[in-house]
Amino acid sequence: MGFGNKKNKESPCVLISFDTSSKKFDSNYERNKFFRGLYGWKQTIKKKGKEYEYERSGLLDEVPNIKVDKSVFIIPIKKLRRIIKYFDKWDDKVNFKTYRILLDGKKSKDLKDWKKMEIE
Repeated sequence: MGFGNKKNKESPCVLISFDTSSKKFDSNYERNKFFRGLYGWKQTIKKKGKEYEYERSGLLDEVPNIKVDKSVFIIPIKKLRRIIKYFDKWDDKVNFKTYRILLDGKKSKDLKDWKKMEIE
């Protein structure tokens, strides 16, 4: 049996775990740049007594994912190259590990309906 079983509707995925080495970042700004590039952020602008809020997207807004924990998420295996390319830009400051996994049933469906899903 290969990796992924259509009969059981399993999906080949990758669990990614990462940690940052705060000492290696030049500043908090640079560290925030990494996290904003990955997760995105909300920007609030005050102008003429009004407040405007904008959603700024990050890489994980474009890649189907399930957030497992603060620095752990699951993506479809076919999107791994894109994530590795991002982490490689930060290779001297961020360490990451990948684990091939299979999602079955509901969790596989959750990844297809991925927007901001978290594992219960």
